[in-house]
Amino acid sequence: MKVLAIDPGYDRVGIAVIEKNNNTEQLIYSECFETSSKIYFTERLGLIGQHIRFIINEYDIDMFAIEGLFFSKNTKTALKVSEARGVIIFQAVDVGIPVFEYTPNQIKVAVTGYGKATKNDVHLMVEKLISLDSKKRIDDEIDAIAIGLTFFAIYRKPII
Repeated sequence: MKVLAIDPGYDRVGIAVIEKNNNTEQLIYSECFETSSKIYFTERLGLIGQHIRFIINEYDIDMFAIEGLFFSKNTKTALKVSEARGVIIFQAVDVGIPVFEYTPNQIKVAVTGYGKATKNDVHLMVEKLISLDSKKRIDDEIDAIAIGLTFFAIYRKPII
């Protein structure tokens, strides 16, 4: 089973494709997709949507996991991230992929076992939980990998 995990944003989007076979998670692909602040916001949303659809098609995705929005003091940023999340989620829903959403606390607990873990704690545990090559990764990319690991830690196949 392959999950596309997303750390949403409009400036940077963390993306990870993780596959699980025989109780082992393997990172298939990851990146931090960036858009330019020099183009209109709506164009940025369009580029994000196109890229997510490309990843879905390229990697034959089965499931989709995304971090829920954490509202901070900056409402303007939160609203723009909400719009980006809508564009991102639409790409999965439009092709019939089930979407799972996780709170920052759920991700921290699933990856570190501790709900008050720091970003650094999460990143250290990601490196222990899944084999990563030596490629330098931006925080958003590591966060997406953590979201994918959370999906596999929580997801249970329905009993038919």
